Amino acid sequence: MRSYDVATSFVASIARAGSGMQVGSLGRRPQMPLELYEFEACPYCRKVREALSVLDLDAIVHPCPQGGRRFRTAAAERSGKMQFPFLVDPNTGKEMLESDDIVRYLFETYGDGTVPWALALPIITDVSSGLASLARLGAGRSCRAATAPARPLELWSFEASPFCRLVRERLCELELPYLLHNVAKGSPRRDAFVAVSGRMMVPYLADPNTGSGMFESADICAYLDRTYAHA
Repeated sequence: MRSYDVATSFVASIARAGSGMQVGSLGRRPQMPLELYEFEACPYCRKVREALSVLDLDAIVHPCPQGGRRFRTAAAERSGKMQFPFLVDPNTGKEMLESDDIVRYLFETYGDGTVPWALALPIITDVSSGLASLARLGAGRSCRAATAPARPLELWSFEASPFCRLVRERLCELELPYLLHNVAKGSPRRDAFVAVSGRMMVPYLADPNTGSGMFESADICAYLDRTYAHA
């Protein structure tokens, strides 16, 4: 099962031509993390997560898998629709639906205004993102019963990493909120990450509720199941 998960996660990254692997041109930096209501298997949510990686932005992720009760209703009440992704930017007061609108907003506000080709071609982007979801056969789509943490977890990651994807899927399925720190290739924050973790390797999960910190996607997923999932 582990070999299958890793192989299909690599296929998902290939389907998107590695979008979200490399940091692009950066503009002004937000003072507060953005907030993103989404679920991992959603092809439209993937586009926004890729933009966050390219722009080296942190975000508090509120996972909204199908059947979930922790954040889906709150997102729908706030946005007026049961639709994802839903972005909240506390730095500007913007609240937005529609992935293409969100992507344009992010690059105009926190980049140089130019949307990379991998995110700028609607049909090609949507089809390839859908194929990436298909490769994972619905992982990160539906919720599993779990205990809510008192405080959000922290994940250092970048969108195109197949190993980080496996951890994000598990966080999503368990409806565990987390602060996403994007550290794609070229990120100016990698040195600060190494100071926290001891080495440049992702994914890295820190759980302030237990004081745990760990690398390796398999170990992280096992920890999340052991600590938060219901039997």
